[in-house]
Amino acid sequence: MTYQRTQSPRSARTYDDTPDTDAAFRRIATLPDGLERSALRQEVVCAWMPMAVRLARRFRHRGETFEDLKQVAQLGLVKAVSRFDPSLGTAFPSFAIPTILGEVKRHFRDELWIVHVPRRVQDLRGRVRAAGNEISSTTGGREPSVPELAAHTGLTKAEVRLGQGALESFTALSIDAVPGHSADGHPLTDTLGGVEPGFDLIVNREALRPLLRALPERERQILYMRFFCEMTQSRIALQLGLSQMHVSRLITRICARLRDQVMADTHALRRAS
Repeated sequence: MTYQRTQSPRSARTYDDTPDTDAAFRRIATLPDGLERSALRQEVVCAWMPMAVRLARRFRHRGETFEDLKQVAQLGLVKAVSRFDPSLGTAFPSFAIPTILGEVKRHFRDELWIVHVPRRVQDLRGRVRAAGNEISSTTGGREPSVPELAAHTGLTKAEVRLGQGALESFTALSIDAVPGHSADGHPLTDTLGGVEPGFDLIVNREALRPLLRALPERERQILYMRFFCEMTQSRIALQLGLSQMHVSRLITRICARLRDQVMADTHALRRAS
């Protein structure tokens, strides 16, 4: 079926994407659900597809790919065709355009926030953003102050600041990005902290402290001479009147027992939590 292009009822401007599908819609309304009705709806959707693409093009520079925008707008068109009732006397573009634009705006609102914020804060963001653009256009591009934005929007200063904070929640920088425009800047990864090796030392020391205190005096003495005074096993053996082999076996046995006790305490804490 060939559809004639008509003038858009919303504007005096003529677009080459407003086909005359009134007869098709009246025919759809008389058909029961089935293959014929679905096929005719599909024809109407294809006829109005250029309009959906034109509407999607309005949002090209807002951080979403144009292909995704087209798909969302086309989904809105499908919904508009499915829901349109010609008996109400409304021209299809008057119904379809708000439906398609609403679908695209809903996509931005629900899908593209890196940090999701409440709907009220999203609305504040939109009002603050629009007011900022309007004020900047009349002040030579100067960034408006919070009091100026509050006066322009009728919001409180706290609400303006809340909306400004949400401006940064819509997109996110890669951690490899260099903030600002400085040639000698550093990527965000350089500002991230690393694992502090001393933390493990503190944890191990605190876990061993009560276990070391519970050791017999001679075992504590052997560990102290070996690991704190850095004495050799031979020297420890000479000082205690033992053989070097016996000292070696004692150190191995004491360390193994301490390790088993620490691991048992760790497992008990995990089960308790």
